[in-house]
Amino acid sequence: MKYFFLADSWTTGRIWEFGGLWNDRARRRSPVIQKQTLCIQENGDILRLYAVEEAVLMVEVLPKAAAQSTIGQVVLKRLLTAEQAIEKLCQEETIFQAPERPAEAVISQA
Repeated sequence: MKYFFLADSWTTGRIWEFGGLWNDRARRRSPVIQKQTLCIQENGDILRLYAVEEAVLMVEVLPKAAAQSTIGQVVLKRLLTAEQAIEKLCQEETIFQAPERPAEAVISQA
């Protein structure tokens, strides 16, 4: 698994694998992206930990309310290993567990 942190006001978009954009038809499934319950607070923002399958190389993230943000999209090119995610969690002063809503546990890409 690989990991990244994302604010709740952002959502995932396109997903890249080794050969380019993730192809649901070729793989016969959507990529596995799991929203974890662990969160950190960084610069006043609450960031939730996400886990993605090993085949994922990059993740596009977008603000949920695009009209309120001056940033249109961001592509996360450096996903974290498990060791890096644990190291990041250990460096933070504020770590907490957010309540998980069943509908948000797994995000599948359309």
